[in-house]
Amino acid sequence: MPDYLFVYGTLRHHAPRRTVGQQCYQLLQQHASFIAEGRLQAKLYLVDYYPGAVISDNPAWQVAGEVYQLKQPALLLAELDAYEECGPGCTMPTEYLRLQQQITLENGEMISAWVYIYNHPIDHLQQILSGDFLFAEK
Repeated sequence: MPDYLFVYGTLRHHAPRRTVGQQCYQLLQQHASFIAEGRLQAKLYLVDYYPGAVISDNPAWQVAGEVYQLKQPALLLAELDAYEECGPGCTMPTEYLRLQQQITLENGEMISAWVYIYNHPIDHLQQILSGDFLFAEK
């Protein structure tokens, strides 16, 4: 069974990136293949210059992103865990948790993919109502 990754923030094709984000984006492009646009049932928040998704029970809340098939999952996920501050040695509680979630592809197909879910309080964060980080007001 292939490993998939759903990205909704700074690792998307047209997202603004800083130096570290650019390096991780290049790794993603080298070690994964773009499959399709997709959606995660979640709410999206602007954490800083990057977003955080929080799972929602309400199907009206959808986060837009991209699905990749991982060619070398162990290598890539270790690097991304460090980037998302949820790898070994990161301060607990980690900023994100890497979890398997159901993603709806643009053709309606459902797949299970790794997703980085925001793991800190959201009370002070601005929600991105569109669910799409690329159209967030900063």
